[in-house]
Amino acid sequence: MLHVGGSPLPVVGRARMYVCGITPYDTTHLGHAATFVWADVAARVLRHLGVDAEVCRNVTDVDDVLDAAAAERGAEPDSFAAVQQFRFDRDMTALGVRSPAHEPRAHTHVGQVVTLAAALLESGAAYLRGGTVWFRGQGALTRSGIGEAAAAALAAEFGQEFGHPDAEHPADVPVWRAARLGEAAWPSPWGEGRPGWHAECAAMALTTLGPALDLHVGGEDLRFPHHAYEAEMAEALTGVRPFARAWMHVGAVRLDGARMAKSTGNLVLVSDVLAKHPAAVLRLLLVDRPWARAWDFRPADLDAAAARLDRLYAAGARGGAVGGSAATGAVTAALLTDLDVPAALDVAGEAGGDAARLALSVLNLG
Repeated sequence: MLHVGGSPLPVVGRARMYVCGITPYDTTHLGHAATFVWADVAARVLRHLGVDAEVCRNVTDVDDVLDAAAAERGAEPDSFAAVQQFRFDRDMTALGVRSPAHEPRAHTHVGQVVTLAAALLESGAAYLRGGTVWFRGQGALTRSGIGEAAAAALAAEFGQEFGHPDAEHPADVPVWRAARLGEAAWPSPWGEGRPGWHAECAAMALTTLGPALDLHVGGEDLRFPHHAYEAEMAEALTGVRPFARAWMHVGAVRLDGARMAKSTGNLVLVSDVLAKHPAAVLRLLLVDRPWARAWDFRPADLDAAAARLDRLYAAGARGGAVGGSAATGAVTAALLTDLDVPAALDVAGEAGGDAARLALSVLNLG
């Protein structure tokens, strides 16, 4: 049985995984890549157990940041997003990330957000003010264990307003927002408007995988506000709790001590690394560590990862394995213990043979 975050995740036959995907307004940096490679590892470990890991990875292509980036480059948001999506897919393919079974896009789920907003209004979990449907968000703060000041600071990192003058409570957020002049908008019972960010993921996850998930994956920075509100909205709609049985909030990748982020330009692009190093080396660098721990990228670490990978290949070339089936069992046991890749690779490197080949295969490092 796989344990995630110290808790068991028992599944029979099928596991529903939702991975918070990209907002396609720029190419992929290592922080993004870490999240998606770790999600891929989790799915591969589940498949190693004989479980059908059904992965849904969304595309947030209705977003104010995307619109602003497209306008800055004199492009239409749809075509601009398509180019960025192509580059992202190319990077994921190079890194050995398996294509998801489902890849819902926000712009094709606007109708589902309208349905979500209407249901939340009917239940009293939301209210209408001037064409905007506001979700009552105090539960998201309680879920996250943070106060209003901390919530406001975290929301501001994503350009989200906390304490809007039209809201009844500072923590309330739009499920559906009334359109602003000049922006893309869609019809609704409350007038022209567009989906709220958190509502987009809630609607896409519910539509694709149903009222509950087995594993939800995303960067640690999404814990609040995004994941807290997404889960609150889904649970308020369905009454099914918890929305996700387990969460993987993947640790941030830092550069010069600061988290990689497109908004600051403090980043290293996957494409730049792959121009100089094999993809398997970068994939190993991303996962040869605890998944929840933040870490600092240093270019020299790529050389160390390459040397580690060469040793694993040499170990895999040996016949049999020191310790036989016990060694292969130890590799699997390490991966099931909170996806402990470093421990699995240590066993693989020492035992060699079947154990090394198993680790390389499950982790797709061949």
